[in-house]
Parts: sequence; C-alpha cells; structure tokens
Amino acid sequence: MKNKNAELKETFKGVKVHPNAFVDSSAELHDGVIISQGAIVGPDVSIGKGTEIGPNAVITGRTQIGRNNKVFPNVFIGLDPQDLKYKGASTEVIIGDNNTFRECVTINKATDEGEKTIIGNNNLLMAYTHIGHNCVLGNRIVLSNSVQVAGHVKVEDKAIIGGCLGIHQFVHIGYLAMIGGMTRVDRDVPPFCLAEGHPGRLRGLNRIGIKRSGLLENKDFDLKLLQSTWNLLFKSNYVMSDALEMASKGKLDISSTKLCDFLKDSISKERRGPMPLVN
Repeated sequence: MKNKNAELKETFKGVKVHPNAFVDSSAELHDGVIISQGAIVGPDVSIGKGTEIGPNAVITGRTQIGRNNKVFPNVFIGLDPQDLKYKGASTEVIIGDNNTFRECVTINKATDEGEKTIIGNNNLLMAYTHIGHNCVLGNRIVLSNSVQVAGHVKVEDKAIIGGCLGIHQFVHIGYLAMIGGMTRVDRDVPPFCLAEGHPGRLRGLNRIGIKRSGLLENKDFDLKLLQSTWNLLFKSNYVMSDALEMASKGKLDISSTKLCDFLKDSISKERRGPMPLVN
C-alpha cells in the first residue's frame, strides 16, 4: 500500500509528517508545516507556512489555517457543529496567523451553507476552550482555560476572558473588554468595560487594560471623555436609548463613538442588550 505521508514529504518543501500521522493526499500543506504523531488532517484542509499540528490533533472539514499557528495535543478543529439544525452543509472554519490553541481546544464549523466560523490573528485559546459554530473572533484575544463559547458569538480585538465560564449564544464581547473568571456571560459586554459576577454585571471601565494597550499615548483617545460618556450611558437616570441620543449630540472621540455604536446595536431589535451595571 502506497504511503500517502511519504508522498507529502516529497511534494511539499520542509513539511514534516510523523509516520504515525495521517494526512489526506489532497490536503494543502505549505512550507515548514509539522504534523505530529497520531494527528489527522482531512482532505479539504489547508495549513499555512510554519504551522505546527500537535499529537493526536484532528483537523477536518473545509478548514483553512494560516501561518505560524501552534496547535497543541488533542485539539479538534473543523468538526460538525453541535447544532440540531445542522443538515450536513459543507461549511467552513477560517483561522488566521500566529494563534496558539492549547490542549483539548475544540472549534466547530458553521451550521448553514455559505457560513463560516472565523478566528483572526495572534489569539491565545487556553486548554479546554470551546468555540461554537458561526463564532467570529478578532485579533489578540485571550480566552483562559475552560471558556465555553456558544454559537454565533462575536468577540472583538484585545478582549480578555477569564477561565471556567460560559458565553451565551449570540452574545457580543466588545473591544478591550475584560471578563472575570467564572462570570455568567448572558448579555453583551461593551468595549472598554470590566465585567464580573454570577449573573454577570459591569463594574466600570477597564482602565488597566486601556493603559497597557497604549491607547493613552494616542492623541485621538480621550479617557476623560470616554469616562463621561460611560457615566451618561450607565450611571445616569436616562434609559439607554435616550442616553445614546444625548451622547450623539455632544463631543465624541473614536473610543466614545465605538462604545455608543456598540450599544446602539446591542439594544436593537432581537438583541439581548448589554450587561447591567452592578448595584
């Protein structure tokens, strides 16, 4: 019987495939890819330059993985969604560059034809993280151990999510938001905000995260204006829609605009709305 792995070694420059791994002959592996012992790579998979696939990982379905990703042992990417509506559609998982997927991470493909599960660049998903169908993750996100993300969740750039928690389906996590471990995340978490508790509640602005991000050095960023806008939206006696209308009539910088735009979407029809402020 012809050794398909041997064919791959000859066909792709610098690719290393362990003899006890299986890589379908139609999979696309770019220069420097490493496939470790016991790993399985399916026929519709494309793996970018320099990416390492750890022992016993399974990469299947229509899955595209970019450059220099590190996939640790027992990671499962591209399997069918855990969704009773799934009827066998050939959906996709798209993953960018420089991500780290620690042990036992699972990433499901999307549910319906033409849909995708998308993960950006430079993210860290710690052990036992689950990313459900149709999720969209941005860049430079940290998901701590055992974060369980339901379907259709969106997480914006630079969010940090603590361990041992679940995120409800269709929830939206904003830019530079930080969520404490074991929080019940069943509502949207606006950008720049801290959230914590069971049920989850907003605690204020993520000032330490803002400082560490370098935003304070940006001349277009005004922390005092962001704080005053946040106070109007969350600490005044106005309902959210009225507070947003008042904010739009005043001065807004880029960050305050991002916060207001997020909240306008969050309170729109068929959305769950943002987390409330802690009492």
